[in-house]
Amino acid sequence: MSGKVPRLVCTAAVAAGCVLAPRPATAAPTPGPDARGVAEQLTDLQQLYRQAEQATETYDATAEKLRKQRAEVARLDGALAKARLSLQDSRGAAGRLARQQYQNSTDISPYVRLLLARDPQQALDQGHVLGRLARERAETVGRLTGTEKQADTLARAARKALDQQLSLAARQKKDRDDVQGRLRKVEELLVSLTPEQISALGELEKSGTDKAQRQLVASGALSDNRPPSPEGNRAVRYAVRQLGKPYQWGAEGPASYDCSGLTSQAWDRAGTPIPRTSQQQWAQLPRVPLKQLRPGDLVVYFPEATHVAMYLGRGMVIQAPRTGEKIKVSPIAAFPVLGAVRPDGGQAPVSEAR
Repeated sequence: MSGKVPRLVCTAAVAAGCVLAPRPATAAPTPGPDARGVAEQLTDLQQLYRQAEQATETYDATAEKLRKQRAEVARLDGALAKARLSLQDSRGAAGRLARQQYQNSTDISPYVRLLLARDPQQALDQGHVLGRLARERAETVGRLTGTEKQADTLARAARKALDQQLSLAARQKKDRDDVQGRLRKVEELLVSLTPEQISALGELEKSGTDKAQRQLVASGALSDNRPPSPEGNRAVRYAVRQLGKPYQWGAEGPASYDCSGLTSQAWDRAGTPIPRTSQQQWAQLPRVPLKQLRPGDLVVYFPEATHVAMYLGRGMVIQAPRTGEKIKVSPIAAFPVLGAVRPDGGQAPVSEAR
């Protein structure tokens, strides 16, 4: 999607979802037929966007698993190749020993050879050498057996890993098709909107965001402006340098990003790798109350944790919003806030770290 109409409707739909879902019957004067139509369209659009964003997070998680699985397949393939070379060497050594044993075989026992020897001491020395050779043969056979078992184990593991990779690749394609199908539904709804509806949605965006922001401040959140940690400062600087780049689902930069692609890359560049998706970030990173937010913290949105942005301070975040929009600075209340997490945990802020 591109152009003025999709971008305007995107932002309007998000803001409306923040403060008007569910919408109380007494929250405003009873709207006329046209206004009711806008509200209904807005509800549908918001739901479609949330479904598309949730499908994107599922796609991102599968893509991350597939990337790790491909690395595991490559590792096992390398180990299997080395094991097969070692097995080839061991089989060659075992073959040489077998030929030597055949060539040196005799029906006379070592005891009889000792009795018949002209020089018993020499016979004993030869027996010692023969014993050492026998031990070497046993060790060679043992290595051969162990290498065969290792190669067999690695071959089974490699086959299993490859099967898992193929399964993940098929799942990734299904997830991709799901995202694209949901975005097509969004586009279909967008083109059905009239200019009047678009204008109404734009007004609803601004008033809804302002109202939600005031409520959030009044609740005691965002009361202080704390300095970031050194890592948080680096993450913020990286994110700010991405302003104006387009949103693209599944993207991790450098030309475009989705919401969690931006936050994960920013913190990775800051030296603190974090999980790829917003849902993983919410589930695995330390939680922080909104009234203790500092720049670099991640603000997570919606009950399903399907959107994430980076806190900049003074009630503002930087985010990759959704298809049709670009990375921008927004009020923290542009979406319904679920909570916040701090990737660097207990790191001291810049002013305290000096």
